[in-house]
Amino acid sequence: MQRDALAGRIPVTVLTGFLGSGKTTLLAHLLTHPGMNRVAVVINELGEVGIDHDLVSVQTENMTLLANGCVCCSVRTDLQETLRELFAQRRSGAVFDFDRVIVETTGLADPAPVVQLFALDTLIGTHFRLDGIVTLVDAVNGHSTLERQPEAVKQAAIADRLLVTKSDLADAAELDVLRAELHQLNPSAARRDVLMGEVEPAFLLDLGLRNARSDAAAVDRFLGIDTGSKTGERAGDPSAPAYLGSRLGGIHDRSIKTFSLRFDTPFTWPVFTAAMELLTALRGPDLLRVKGIVNVEGDPVVVQGVQHVFHPPAPLAAWPGEDHTTRLVFITRGIEPHTVRALIEAASALG
Repeated sequence: MQRDALAGRIPVTVLTGFLGSGKTTLLAHLLTHPGMNRVAVVINELGEVGIDHDLVSVQTENMTLLANGCVCCSVRTDLQETLRELFAQRRSGAVFDFDRVIVETTGLADPAPVVQLFALDTLIGTHFRLDGIVTLVDAVNGHSTLERQPEAVKQAAIADRLLVTKSDLADAAELDVLRAELHQLNPSAARRDVLMGEVEPAFLLDLGLRNARSDAAAVDRFLGIDTGSKTGERAGDPSAPAYLGSRLGGIHDRSIKTFSLRFDTPFTWPVFTAAMELLTALRGPDLLRVKGIVNVEGDPVVVQGVQHVFHPPAPLAAWPGEDHTTRLVFITRGIEPHTVRALIEAASALG
């Protein structure tokens, strides 16, 4: 029996956002939620996170045990070593049996290396899996930050969820501009306005696939199809059909584009990997994020990658619905949809 490449690994949520976007406030609020009492929080510097002192139970050099059952670790060396140590302490019983990890990046950080870590480090990839990327954007300074800081643009572009903070302090017209800009930059990410960090954990968690038997709703959520909700927004034009197959949009004065491609003919795995390897070799730095479900000789295989690094493929036990086509979502910088399609079709023809 084939091992489930998704099940049994601890889900990790990457929390990012530019300086002053409200990550600290959001974390402090999340940690008071009853459903968040078995979470490990990993932050870059302990001093940067204003965890409510009422939550702190025991503090050591690089770890804070919280009264609600969570554990908060600071990155004193690098994230790779911190995650390894955290898992070792969980296995030895030195810390509680946490079932989820939240990694907060610094405001100036490119989140791509954090995401790539789960694909590059065999030990970490065995025990942890990327669940999703959540990006906070400050409503007051968000527009100017996106104009001036390429890191902020990338943080927003590759997100699965976008949270607009401090909307009560922003001018209504400027807030509308920011919302439109974020929608153009990343139309497949559900977005919410958040005040004082108050958001239900369900909106931020379980964005990835849990196991090889994930259903159609989970796959659609992973691909960014079902981003609509009472307070979220649907991907693409609200009047457009709610399915993949066309370009979803791009920001007006930047080269970042989000688009999806659909292929009816099944691939062989060597052909698909050859196409992706060629694409990453030619334009790896500009291939900000890829995720999708691929028809490999009739079987569904989940793929995802950031720039030149792809996670190990994860076969599904069965197709999660009637649609057996290959569906791929791309977030790129300066790469047109027709270029990617032509490359993949050329690889298929040669194969």
